[in-house]
Parts: sequence; structure tokens; C-alpha cells
Amino acid sequence: MLRVESINTFYGRAQILFDLTLAVKSGEVVALFGRNGAGKTTTFKSIMGIVALKRGTIYFKDQAIRGLAPFKTCALGLGYVPQDRRIFKRLTVIENLEVGRQPPRKGFKPWTPQRLFQLFPNLAERRYHTGGTISGGEQQMLSIARTLMGNPELIILDEPSEGLAPVIVKQLAQTIRKIKSEGISVLMAEQNLNFARSVCDRVCIVYQGSIRYQSAIDDLSQEVYEKYCAL
Repeated sequence: MLRVESINTFYGRAQILFDLTLAVKSGEVVALFGRNGAGKTTTFKSIMGIVALKRGTIYFKDQAIRGLAPFKTCALGLGYVPQDRRIFKRLTVIENLEVGRQPPRKGFKPWTPQRLFQLFPNLAERRYHTGGTISGGEQQMLSIARTLMGNPELIILDEPSEGLAPVIVKQLAQTIRKIKSEGISVLMAEQNLNFARSVCDRVCIVYQGSIRYQSAIDDLSQEVYEKYCAL
């Protein structure tokens, strides 16, 4: 579904990613672990075309997407939920959803506001509230729901559980499992190991801008996690 091959990304003269390589299979949920500043968000921005690559190649569904504008990448079926959510705070929940609408994709059941309200009951109750008046957890739900309105085949989530109450994290896990059951692949950056174990198939660990470890999530030892991820 997604192949990232030996990408090198810079901010100015500072190199952030060093020949980073990873892949996500169709219908798979992959966690990207790493300390703050390791390069997780830069990896996502590189995939989406928000940050230009210096070297390397990215393929989505066997199509090279390096150099594509972010809106073209999204139109191909890649969805992105950034860490800061980026909802439209002056628009209502339903208006935020409509902003994300894209045509359905062959082989996938299209997402509609009605389906998303079943997935996110909290949003159904607040469909006419503006984005700035709902809670942080509801804003995270809205950001994911708006991205699903684009009918993606793969969705990238940047630190989805960060700062959320345990009850909301539990709801989020259920949501990701539902997304996976729909055949949608997921690549997410995470710090919460227990949360990742509840939803992920595989883990990749980025350390100092490169992937240093990959395995099935169940094979990740506490020792390896602490070596590369503990603060």
C-alpha cells in the first residue's frame, strides 16, 4: 500500500531523516515509535508532500508520489490527521465534515456524516456546535472523521492519543479497529505502548532520523522500547 524508500529530509541545512525506509501493507495498522524529535512528524510530512525530500522515493499503491502537492496526494487516497488537529474552529461539526468530502473509491464503502456519527456518537450530539466549543477529545474525533470523509485507503495519525482522557483513548482504539475492519490501512505515531498494542499489527521505531527496529507489535520487548523510546 505504502512504501517509503531511503528518504532524506532537511529543514534548511539541518538533516532530520537519514535514508528512512518503511512500508505499510493493505489493511495493516503500523505504529511508528520514537522519542520526541526523532523524526516521526517529519516522516509523515515527507509522505504527504508538506516537506520536500532531498533524496529517496515514496510509492502509494505502486505510484511514485514524491513531489506531488499535498492536495494531490490526498486525492489519491492518503488521509492525514496532524498532531495539532487543524479543525476549523468557527465552522460547525457538520461543516467541518463537508470540508473533507471527496468522491468514494472503488471497493470501499463511502463515508458519510451519518456513518461517521454512528462511529463517533459524541459528534452526533454536537453536529451543530462550532469546532472551537467542543472538547479536545471531540476535536480529535472530528479531525479523524473529517479525514475519513475523504474516503482514504490509508490514513496517517500523528500522536492520536496524546493528551486524551483514558475513556476517550478507549473509544479511539475502537475507532481504529473499525477503520481497519473497513479495509483501510493505518500508519500512526504513538507514545502510548499499551494503546498501540491494542490496535497495531506491527511497529517501526525511528531513532535519530532512521528506522532502527521493526517487528510484530507482540514481539516488541520492554527492553527495546526503553532503549529507543524512553525519555
